[in-house]
Amino acid sequence: MRSLLLAAGSVALAFSSAASAQNAEIDRVQALEDLRILSADDMDGRRTGTNGAHQARSYIRARMGEAGLRPSFRLYDQVFTYTPRRSEEELTGGNLVGFIEGANREGPVLVVTAHYDHLGNCGGQICNGADDNASGVAAMLTIADALGTTTPDHTIIFAALDAEENGLNGARALVANMPVDPDRVVLNINLDMLAINAENELPAAGAYHFPFLRAHIDAVDVAEPTHIIQGYDNAEWGPGGDWTYSSDHAAFHDAGIPWIYYGVDFHDHYHQPTDEFEVVQQDFFLSNTQTVFNAVVYFDENLATIAEELATQRAAESDVMIPHTDESGRFIKPGME
Repeated sequence: MRSLLLAAGSVALAFSSAASAQNAEIDRVQALEDLRILSADDMDGRRTGTNGAHQARSYIRARMGEAGLRPSFRLYDQVFTYTPRRSEEELTGGNLVGFIEGANREGPVLVVTAHYDHLGNCGGQICNGADDNASGVAAMLTIADALGTTTPDHTIIFAALDAEENGLNGARALVANMPVDPDRVVLNINLDMLAINAENELPAAGAYHFPFLRAHIDAVDVAEPTHIIQGYDNAEWGPGGDWTYSSDHAAFHDAGIPWIYYGVDFHDHYHQPTDEFEVVQQDFFLSNTQTVFNAVVYFDENLATIAEELATQRAAESDVMIPHTDESGRFIKPGME
């Protein structure tokens, strides 16, 4: 195993080589426009299987094309079926998956995810889900825009996932049917809720399970006023503070794939009709989007190192990961028990 000193030195060198690319600017106007459109009333809360979800998919599909992403499936659509918890009815969902091919066509792969579904109507009112998770999808599309005319070092997959709210079903479908050899996927960056926090704090979870990620996360250039907090990925954070299974990165976790979950803590608008574009902290959302763009650039440039560090950890591990499922094998998202 590498010493901490050598690991820190390699991260410092990698950071200096990635600094210029990280300083590229995102399209702030387009980022806000994507967020506004995806959280508008005519999307009707984007509940899986509804016309609102269909409209959201149509918009995201068009934006993926504008960004220059190549379809991973026909017209980007990865259709899947699933059975929600406490139900025997089989339902249909749809992910949208595109990619930018890297210079190293056979090397490790980075997957960026954000779920586009939300709750639909809540007690007769539309729950538009501006923060949850129009913000994550808007950020992902902005990152794809910024990278779409470039050739990254490694292939980057961008996936707008469906049916997260009722059990992380889109993520499960993606991990079960990757458009590349799953052994090549060495990192998932998951974006879920990037727009509201009174303290401008953006947690970055995941390094508890994959400790080699900690120094890399710290090496990413953070845009103001964002303040990154590493954690929220183990029981030491108290009740509700372990987010290992709180969003789509859980499917990657159970497949043994490292992940970083960028997303804010719970707030008063969470899963409420008040989660509207008008309450979004625009400067905070934009700085988070810039920060996550910087992270994608950094991790692309250092993905070979991540792959080596993952191989070292896997070789040293003796514990076997146990998927977070119920007796029928269905994923359990916290709060669904």
